[in-house]
Amino acid sequence: MRLSTVQIFQQGVNAILDRQFELNQTQQQIASGKRVSSPADDPIAAVQILDISEDLNKIDQYARNTTTAESQLALSDSTLGRVGDVLQRVRELAVQGNNATQDAASRRALGAEVQQRLDELLALANTRDANGEYLYAGFQSTQQPFTRQGGVIGYEGDDGQRFLEVAENTRVAVRDSGSAIFLDIPAGNGRFAIAADGGNTGTAVVGEASADGSYLPDDYTISFSQPLPGDPVSYTVTDGSAATVASGTYSSGDVITFNGASVVFEGQPADADSFSIGASPRRDLFTTVAAIADALLQAEDGPAGSARVNNELGSGLRNLDQGLEAILGKRAELGARLNRVETQQSVNEDFALQLQETLSDVQDLDYAEAISRLNLQLVALQAAQQTFVRVQGLSLFNFL
Repeated sequence: MRLSTVQIFQQGVNAILDRQFELNQTQQQIASGKRVSSPADDPIAAVQILDISEDLNKIDQYARNTTTAESQLALSDSTLGRVGDVLQRVRELAVQGNNATQDAASRRALGAEVQQRLDELLALANTRDANGEYLYAGFQSTQQPFTRQGGVIGYEGDDGQRFLEVAENTRVAVRDSGSAIFLDIPAGNGRFAIAADGGNTGTAVVGEASADGSYLPDDYTISFSQPLPGDPVSYTVTDGSAATVASGTYSSGDVITFNGASVVFEGQPADADSFSIGASPRRDLFTTVAAIADALLQAEDGPAGSARVNNELGSGLRNLDQGLEAILGKRAELGARLNRVETQQSVNEDFALQLQETLSDVQDLDYAEAISRLNLQLVALQAAQQTFVRVQGLSLFNFL
């Protein structure tokens, strides 16, 4: 086989260029610290790098979501804490107004403060976050959820609950609708509610009321009777079909029991006074606070007037206790969500660290190996250059 001079020269040049390319590639790796800078360097590793980088990008998004979720849940918790403070203050005013030592004027003064607390409660229900969105409007976050028209507070939001994804297939609710927090509150003791008839003229006041597991829900009426002033007071309990379910003689402080329910009355009812007992309805916090304010503002002196205020405030206090319990329950739920977000954030950080370690193993350069390889490639380049010089001198003209 014969090689032409052109072929010999071309092979020498190609060898030098190949060694220079390899040396340049190694220098780029050392400069960047990356073993794989393009898919051509290592196709399999390049695919792994793309997959790991995509997972890291997802975790970065989850990290931003967890930060947002923590902020939203913390704001909601602090807001509901202030709502609880307002309700607790209203409760203190109602208990103070329910005291027998208060007269109509002092109760009206207390009612004025309760009205101010109602305004404060409305402002808290319309709380906005840092982005100017309403916290308790459901999906209608740009629309004010609670508005007052003609003294009635209405809800303009929806029942939507907003979620954020904090991990793959893991979502956490960060917003609650205002209806679930402020409107959907059970009244009475949670099983039934008692209301005094507006025409009562006696001094009977509802005390403790409870129901056990055998309670039969119905629309009951407790009627008191005293035909003559010297006669004993009797009571009759009828159900929704007007059938008598219990009856007896009444004395102040006695417990009246019927179909699993127990009710205590204090004071002296007048003839034909009555109290209705029905299934516990749902009542919003605004109506409960407004009813307490109205009871205090409309207070009248005298035994019958005091009894009316005591019954209305007693009913308001029971409803208020249900509201406080609901707010505490919601705050406990928010705390559980916040704990879940913090736990997931820790899990995400650990997973991100593992991915970064794996990515480093696949992509990062072993400097000791690269420098050794660089030295070998320098020697190879020098050898190729010297070989080319020697081959270049192999000509017959040099020997003539």
